[in-house]
Amino acid sequence: MVVPAARDSMGSTPCESKILKLLNCFMGRQYSGRDGHAQAAVAAPWISPLPSTSVSARAGDGPSERTARPSALWRLAAVLGVPLGLGQSEYDAMLLPGGGLLVLPLLSLAQEGLAWLTLGLVRPWGEAWPRRLPCLGGRPVPVRAAVVPAALGTLACGVYGVLLIWTTLHAQMDITPWGNWLLTACYLPVAAWGPLLGAVTVHYYRRRTRL
Repeated sequence: MVVPAARDSMGSTPCESKILKLLNCFMGRQYSGRDGHAQAAVAAPWISPLPSTSVSARAGDGPSERTARPSALWRLAAVLGVPLGLGQSEYDAMLLPGGGLLVLPLLSLAQEGLAWLTLGLVRPWGEAWPRRLPCLGGRPVPVRAAVVPAALGTLACGVYGVLLIWTTLHAQMDITPWGNWLLTACYLPVAAWGPLLGAVTVHYYRRRTRL
């Protein structure tokens, strides 16, 4: 019989608490103030999810951020010349070689950056501006400033996912069978980005308006 580890008031085990304290000391992010609970949450914004965030929201935001990664890696592989089973006409369509050598990496970086921002919906830096920011540091993030872009992103990702599925089923590409399977495996997770982002956005709004 496995005995579950004891947890503190923040829901962390003693081992996790020690690791977070060491990381906080390493980053020099120890603050003091009247609201000690809030200050502790901001101390490790890149690591600790909010204590009030439900397990379902944390589980949804992680995959939401990772759904964009396979397609971004696929584009980088195309730029680096990794065999993907594509015909020359497909490389010409992606402007490879040519402008695609710049456009595709930038597109992958932008996609990963937007996906990374979704973590703010379950991390403390999504509720309070980082203290190092001038004028805004330590102030609460307006709910609308987070929810409106996230809602628009949900809509955009949802439309993109539908178009992606339709294109995958109907497009005629110069690609080998194994290349088509690889392309589908890398791009299909993007279709889940919209629904996952929408679920986490709703939870973020309900959590912030309930406080």
